[in-house]
Amino acid sequence: MFSEITQSPYETVQLAEKVGKRVREGTVLCLEGELGTGKTLFVQSLARTLGVEGEVTSPTFNLMNIYEGFCPIYHFDLYRLTTEEELEDIGFYEYMEAMEGIVVVEWSDKFPDSLPESYVRVQFERLQAGKEFRRITFSGVGEEQEEFLKELEDFVHTGN
Repeated sequence: MFSEITQSPYETVQLAEKVGKRVREGTVLCLEGELGTGKTLFVQSLARTLGVEGEVTSPTFNLMNIYEGFCPIYHFDLYRLTTEEELEDIGFYEYMEAMEGIVVVEWSDKFPDSLPESYVRVQFERLQAGKEFRRITFSGVGEEQEEFLKELEDFVHTGN
């Protein structure tokens, strides 16, 4: 586990770009945090780094968007869902098992029992009311995420 403090939306963008340069196909990124903490901005920047050229928006009403870049990005927003049965209706579980592409899930903490055995949790926390300061914490769930997180932490801190 490691955390980064960003002091502006620009720094959040830079962090997401670094993640985009290291993330591997088959990775599930589960984003947690209150409204307005930078989750969607993070996804937009990640997608741009992964070659997505079109508009990247939070799928709050669509529930899922697919973006084509260097690999497919499956972007879920679970904010409006109220039951786990709704996850089945949108094909959530099939995408969690996909080895092609990257899955990004906003509001993943609404249904923790429905998440895969292995994923990267990205927690967004506002540090000062009315300020742009955020603590973004990366942690792995499942043993296979340890190597990726160590590599990501090294890259974020050194750029190598």
